[in-house]
Amino acid sequence: MSTGLDVIIVDDDFDVLEITAGIVNRFYAWGDVFVFSDVDEAIEYCQLKDSSIAVFIVDVFMGEKTGYMFLDSLADKFPSIYEDSVMMTGDASDQVVNACVASGINHLLEKPVRAYALQLAVRSIVFKYISFSQRLLKNPEFAGLVAGLKTA
Repeated sequence: MSTGLDVIIVDDDFDVLEITAGIVNRFYAWGDVFVFSDVDEAIEYCQLKDSSIAVFIVDVFMGEKTGYMFLDSLADKFPSIYEDSVMMTGDASDQVVNACVASGINHLLEKPVRAYALQLAVRSIVFKYISFSQRLLKNPEFAGLVAGLKTA
């Protein structure tokens, strides 16, 4: 398993998986890219990951399952999963947009996805973590405060 900030792509369309992974692999250097066409297989993989952070690129509708169901099933393991996700859909209807807003998902792309839009969405998620880690490295006092935080 990777020790970086992985990207996990889940879509039931093999062509979309291939295209999306190709786009991400062209620019992504902070971890590995994993693709899943089966939601249950993706959930199983994520549950076994050592890390509790990743970037998720998820299709909204996957047969009888939805991307929201996928994210919900992993929310205990990945506390920031909604804000660390890019949702993709063939039709960004009001219902889909409202569901993203209600879930705290800030990135929604309509298929066919434009490479630059996907890159900007992923980079905005990644740089949140890079900025935070740089702050920890540059400010020992802040790092000490973070280290002392307890989770409930």
